[in-house]
Amino acid sequence: MADPKGFLTTGREVAQTRPVGERVKDWNEVYVPGSLLPIISKQAGRCMDCGIPFCHNGCPLGNLIPEWNDYAYREDWSAASERLHATNNFPEFTGRLCPAPCESACVLGINQPAVTIKNVEVSIIDKAWDSGDVTPQPPERLSGKTVAVIGSGPAGLAAAQQLTRAGHTVAVYERADRIGGLLRYGIPEFKMEKSHINRRIEQMRAEGTKFRTEMEIGRDIDAAKLRRRYDAVVIAAGATVSRDLPVPGRELNGVHFAMEYLPLANKVQEGDLTVSPITAEGKHVVVIGGGDTGADCVGTAHRQGALSVTQLEIMPRPGEDRNANQPWPTFPMLYKVTSAHEEGGERVYSVSTTHFEGDEDGNVQALHLVEVEFKDGKPAQKPGTERSIPAQLVTLAMGFTGTDQANSLVQQFGLELDERGNVARDADYATNVGGVFVAGDAGRGQSLIVWAIAEGRSAARGVDRFLTGASALPAPIRPTDRALMV
Repeated sequence: MADPKGFLTTGREVAQTRPVGERVKDWNEVYVPGSLLPIISKQAGRCMDCGIPFCHNGCPLGNLIPEWNDYAYREDWSAASERLHATNNFPEFTGRLCPAPCESACVLGINQPAVTIKNVEVSIIDKAWDSGDVTPQPPERLSGKTVAVIGSGPAGLAAAQQLTRAGHTVAVYERADRIGGLLRYGIPEFKMEKSHINRRIEQMRAEGTKFRTEMEIGRDIDAAKLRRRYDAVVIAAGATVSRDLPVPGRELNGVHFAMEYLPLANKVQEGDLTVSPITAEGKHVVVIGGGDTGADCVGTAHRQGALSVTQLEIMPRPGEDRNANQPWPTFPMLYKVTSAHEEGGERVYSVSTTHFEGDEDGNVQALHLVEVEFKDGKPAQKPGTERSIPAQLVTLAMGFTGTDQANSLVQQFGLELDERGNVARDADYATNVGGVFVAGDAGRGQSLIVWAIAEGRSAARGVDRFLTGASALPAPIRPTDRALMV
């Protein structure tokens, strides 16, 4: 244990955010640069080095949290970085974007505020980059085997890096114009600046990974031809089908999926566009969906100059403390105030949209909703609670329903789907097609970035074993693992 009394003498402190009035005027990350430096060593010292560290189980990657907390407390940042990278290819991504199920499982969290694991993680990796500890790790020898990875999100990148370091020749295919998947075009700049992706891509290039952008498998390249060209294929294409809202007025101009809205804002930051074709400027904005994607829409609308922002959620407002059916160390559903919510807007719970109202030109002008209550697990409308709110831009952020079955990728490979509409796979992440594997949301369904990286690493082990007959690569999870996570 780094500091035997740390959890008794040191209170929890987290990274400071910049003033709202300042940060909504730019797209930089919301945190005060350097705000963690004076406090992070003592925060790491709050870790109790538990005999049974439940934070390991709370993290799908099995991160060695007590070990790198100890090194961070002692300010041995190089050793901390080594331990961090032992289980996580991209801690700068998870340290910024993961909801930290490890903190929910922290033993200290039983009766005190949990250790700030996420803040310690991002501090370690940022210091590692600044000090030059993050370097390319090319393989000592090549295997002569080739692998194609379809999709460049966190699952695809993790699988590609692991397989490249194992000595295989890996090419990553991405249908967008830049590498990164939803990390690039789904996550707003204010949550994670894209420079973090760019330098990881350069590291992977130096290790030997090849990248092919604007190449959609099933359209630009026939899937069967790709399979013949490579010894193995990893499908990490994500769960890309957005959940729709089939109510009257859905066809009106100004009603968009979140993943139509958010990528355009990111393209402005990339310099591809001067102004987004879908903008919140001067409009009343309604975001349907109370999750992280909805919060991303809220923060984006603030920065674009929305007149008002309202976020709707059909579920009741969660409590601020664990309820009885989500005991420690499970991941609880709690009321969460993100940086986007701090910036303004209204959050409305227990409501359902009945229809949209448009003007004579076919543009959405209002959203009609009704309050709901749950009976036998199903929402029922409450009579007399109907009302309308102004809406000139509506974003649908209600999650995803699975792999795009209309994409010829599934048909051309002849992939079988499971009962949830995801690509079916076995314990080695292999599909029904020989030499074709699946990782991430395409096989798991919509999930968290930490699960995507864990799946990419695990699938890489399955591929390595398929190609060579054995594998020394780590496999943090099996496809059926759902322990402690929603």
